[in-house]
Amino acid sequence: MPFAEIFSAAVLLLLVIDPFGNVPIVIAALADVPASRRARVVLRECFVAYVVLLAFMLGGRLFLKWLQLSEVSLAIAGGIILFLIALRMVFRHPEGVFGDRPGAEPFIVPLAVPSIAGPSALATVMLMASRDPAHLLAWMIALTVAMIVATAVMLGAHRLQQALGERGMIAAERLMGLVLTAIAVQMLLDGVRAFVAEFAQ
Repeated sequence: MPFAEIFSAAVLLLLVIDPFGNVPIVIAALADVPASRRARVVLRECFVAYVVLLAFMLGGRLFLKWLQLSEVSLAIAGGIILFLIALRMVFRHPEGVFGDRPGAEPFIVPLAVPSIAGPSALATVMLMASRDPAHLLAWMIALTVAMIVATAVMLGAHRLQQALGERGMIAAERLMGLVLTAIAVQMLLDGVRAFVAEFAQ
């Protein structure tokens, strides 16, 4: 597979994971956690999210068969979910992009799931694997790269917020939301186009 496709897949996954949007959630979730433990907690949560996403990527096709879902339905559903997430990124919601922000030390919920490995990310990795299973290794590489970048951003959450400020973080999240909106619309159009092609046959 060309490097460009792996790069575009990694960018898509990075946008879906939305590490900049997760920075305020990380800061709020780790507010009561000792500074010496914060890096360990972030690494643990990112690793759990990576395992969950990898499991959905590897078992996505089997999961679709069990539920008797077509790839077209997953493409359309994934596009809708991505679009809704993108809207919450562009037009900020009081509860954040993914919902509640607890203040105690997180364990799996809410950082690993659903902040990092949320519905849109799960749908995206399943869609990648089911639409082009021959390039599964490439999708795994893209997921790994995206998670490494996302982990680095969330490890530096406190420093990043101090450097960019609240308005800078809002601007970065909205920019990612705009890009994700275009990707979501394209995914939705591809799904509708495939559905019409199947219906016309």
